[in-house]
Amino acid sequence: MNKYELALIVSAKIEDDARAAVVEKAKEYITRFGGTVTEVEDWGKKKLAYDIQKMSEGFYYFIQFDAAAEVPAELEQSVRIMDNVLRFLCVRKDEA
Repeated sequence: MNKYELALIVSAKIEDDARAAVVEKAKEYITRFGGTVTEVEDWGKKKLAYDIQKMSEGFYYFIQFDAAAEVPAELEQSVRIMDNVLRFLCVRKDEA
C-alpha cells in the first residue's frame, strides 16, 4: 500500500451540504477502489490564482489515503466527471 493525497477544489457557488456530498463521494470512490481514507483536511474558501469557469474562489480539500498503485488512475477517471469539482490532483506522498 502506498500513501496518496487527493487535492480537490470544489465550487464556491454550491450549498454547504452539496459541497460535503462532493467530498463524501470522493471518499466513497477511494474506498470502492480498495483504498483507505486516513485524513481529510478542509482548508476552507480560498481565492484562486486565476478564474476557473468564471469563478475566482473555491473550497480546498485534501484527502490522504492508503491504496494500491492502480487506485489513483481509477480515482482520477471518476473524479474527472464529478460535478462541482473545479480542479483535482492526486499525488503519491513520500514515505520519508
